[in-house]
Amino acid sequence: MYKRILDEVDVGVHAVDETGRSIIYNKKMMQMESMDFQDVINKKLLDVFMFKDDQSSTLVKALQEGKETANVKQTYFNNKGQAITTINNTIPIYQGDALQGAVEIANDVTKLERLMKGNLYKGSTRYTFDKIIGKSPAIREVIEAATRASRTSSYVLIVGETGTGKELFAQSIHNASGRLSAPFISQNCAALPDNLIEGLLFGTKRGAFTGATDHPGLFEQAEGGTLLLDEINSLNLNLQAKLLRVLQEKMIRRIGDTKDTPVDVRVIANINEDPIDAIANNHLRKDLYYRLGVVTIFIPPLRERKEDIPLLVEHFIEKYNERFQMNVKGLSEEVKQSFFEYEWHGNVRELEHIIEAAMNIMMDEEIIRYSHLPYQYRSRMQLKERMIPLSTVDTFINENADTTVPLKDQLELFEKSYIEHVLKKNDFNISKTAGLLGLSRQSLQYRMKKLNIENS
Repeated sequence: MYKRILDEVDVGVHAVDETGRSIIYNKKMMQMESMDFQDVINKKLLDVFMFKDDQSSTLVKALQEGKETANVKQTYFNNKGQAITTINNTIPIYQGDALQGAVEIANDVTKLERLMKGNLYKGSTRYTFDKIIGKSPAIREVIEAATRASRTSSYVLIVGETGTGKELFAQSIHNASGRLSAPFISQNCAALPDNLIEGLLFGTKRGAFTGATDHPGLFEQAEGGTLLLDEINSLNLNLQAKLLRVLQEKMIRRIGDTKDTPVDVRVIANINEDPIDAIANNHLRKDLYYRLGVVTIFIPPLRERKEDIPLLVEHFIEKYNERFQMNVKGLSEEVKQSFFEYEWHGNVRELEHIIEAAMNIMMDEEIIRYSHLPYQYRSRMQLKERMIPLSTVDTFINENADTTVPLKDQLELFEKSYIEHVLKKNDFNISKTAGLLGLSRQSLQYRMKKLNIENS
């Protein structure tokens, strides 16, 4: 009966025993924290919830100090990384002189906090973890890692090919963090020239150069929130050194200024190539990588999670049905098969564009057929059908089985062998060979020179 009574009251009630294990958890508390009863009951509080660096659980504090607290505001995170803000009254429970546990009565102010501070957002933050589409083990593992990362303020490096959804993850981390009510600002580092990006990031002082005004940079504008730096590997190395200094010292200096300004900003950086390759190619400073990569999240390409394609297709069809006022039901078997065979170098973004393009040329049909797909996709599929068979690869490996060389050298050997194979097949016609390989004429000639392939 007592459980029924607790579930009817309009406040959250959460009690723990002397070890910190949850023994009472009512319905209102479940609603406030978006948690299930079995996720919390009989489990230690600190194994389930995460608290800010400068805060501790008011329940745990009651156990440790044996003191009652009233009207204490607390922000913490549930097991999905979502921020919860409550006003708590916490009471230690004694039996005689022995402390037996503690009970907390909580009022939810999460929505109120968001409404009051919602006008502080800069830019669009539409995405949260529950909007990420995919049930494959590969994507669920990444979501879980990113969710854990949202509970702290450590810098994050998100690694993924173009079109994998790096900004989607960045926004989700921000929206699940304690900074969700503060600004979220995104800047593509490749979108502006070097002489402008520095002023944009760090701000300018009046008189620093002709036309310069007192203007705060993105770090100052993102104060208390999150700054997303997209394509961080496109910044020149000198600017990366200045960025490293800001990350280490948490101070910025505007161009033309003589004083430093402290900033409290969580930086999330995106990179579209392997960080180790970026360092080797002088696209990324090693020290900046170690500073940014406190938490590194690798987003798998679509070709490594093809089991998510049906869910993504369903989502995009629904999206463009609503936008175009259409009633498309799905894909033909031929299209489904081709989607699973395709390599998706443009990843999820490419899949969306193909669905959108197909629906643009459909009339009253309900099924997307192969003829509806864009020409570029169909021509790439035809090229794939003409690719060298795996038996040729096996032959190459068998012929070199007794030789052990570094992977990079072995790949170059195969690349040379394959290019020579296609050249001979096309009577050393450079233009035709380049087209079949999906390269420009200049790119093929560069590779031939690099690999010492003679044009004869």
